[in-house]
Amino acid sequence: MTTELPHTGAAEAEHLGAAEAGYGGHVSQTLARVSRLHRLAGGRLLRPTGLCSGQEFLMMTLWDAGPVRQSELARALDLDPSTVTLMLRRLEQGGHVTRARDPRDRRVMLVRASEESYALRPKVAEAWARLEEHILDGLDDGEREAFARILMKVEKNLAADAAAEGERGPERP
Repeated sequence: MTTELPHTGAAEAEHLGAAEAGYGGHVSQTLARVSRLHRLAGGRLLRPTGLCSGQEFLMMTLWDAGPVRQSELARALDLDPSTVTLMLRRLEQGGHVTRARDPRDRRVMLVRASEESYALRPKVAEAWARLEEHILDGLDDGEREAFARILMKVEKNLAADAAAEGERGPERP
């Protein structure tokens, strides 16, 4: 039997965060919660576009790159090919992308943004600008710059780990 937590206010959320610190990784736990909340907020802002959270990254890649191989799209997004296939199926049903065989290599599937999808480009940019302003609200220019620098260092650390794992394969117990 599972117990649902009641809705928590800021004080209760702070208390829960402090309690979780006893498990170690306080910063990592906070980052995980922030990441989840960021994704939810982004999804709400994207809702009027008809895109689901995550699909905008795929569309931005296609808008910027033009037609690409489906396998290259999966690599560029650092997603499992089956996940990209599912995303593309949904985006294709929504009229946002088209897929066709590469005329030079019929084994390869090329993906491109549909002409209609380009109307979403400024709406996605606006959603991301609003999200950016929302998450940085209350920070002065110096804090914003410091926050961006710190996040880039964290990203670099995590990317190095991911690259090393990709070269060696996952660690075995």
